[in-house]
Amino acid sequence: MVSHPAERQAVIDGCLAMNRLGINQGMSGNLSHRAGDGFLVTPTSMAYDAMTPADIVEMGFDGTYLGDRRPSSEWRIHRDILRARPDVSVVLHAHPTFATALAVHGRGIPAFHYMVALAGGESIRCASYATFGTQELSDHALAALDGRLACLLANHGMIVLGVGVGQALALAVEVETLARQYLYAQQFGEPVILPPEEIARVAEKMRRMKYGQPVDDGDAPEDTARPRH
Repeated sequence: MVSHPAERQAVIDGCLAMNRLGINQGMSGNLSHRAGDGFLVTPTSMAYDAMTPADIVEMGFDGTYLGDRRPSSEWRIHRDILRARPDVSVVLHAHPTFATALAVHGRGIPAFHYMVALAGGESIRCASYATFGTQELSDHALAALDGRLACLLANHGMIVLGVGVGQALALAVEVETLARQYLYAQQFGEPVILPPEEIARVAEKMRRMKYGQPVDDGDAPEDTARPRH
């Protein structure tokens, strides 16, 4: 019997939901979940709909892993974030169209809309470019996520963090929505950017209301982002 069966199934369900929600295509994304003294991560080069709980790779924070499957090429990102961020249990990496369109220009998402505050700050940063699967890329991602729950990766894609799979998926959908809106808004020129003090007020109000978070912060995948008000 495999260890951590619920978390393994949550990883599979999350991957299937990424593609269903349109925030990823094919096998290009990956997902991890904290488990025991280590974490679980998707295997490399395996279709999501073919994965079983036994295929999800169990890893230690020392980089060792169990089983016959090799971990995702981006396992360093998952390992380093989960090791550095005890406040989260899920790391989601995907290549959504609009967020990636910004990332290929090395651009993040400024506070043109108050919902940017959901990602934990006054902007969604874009991490510097590095080759996929390298320690350098992981280092850049960790820096861009300092004090944040989401970032873009230059010429690459997106990373989103959550306490559960459902929360990570909901935030990923929101970040992709913001990226799309920001790109559209730029057709009329650079949009008005909200000042840091307003984003701080919004963030505090969101914190009090638990705004934008699933009713259950567990691992049930969300089919849509939380509604805006």
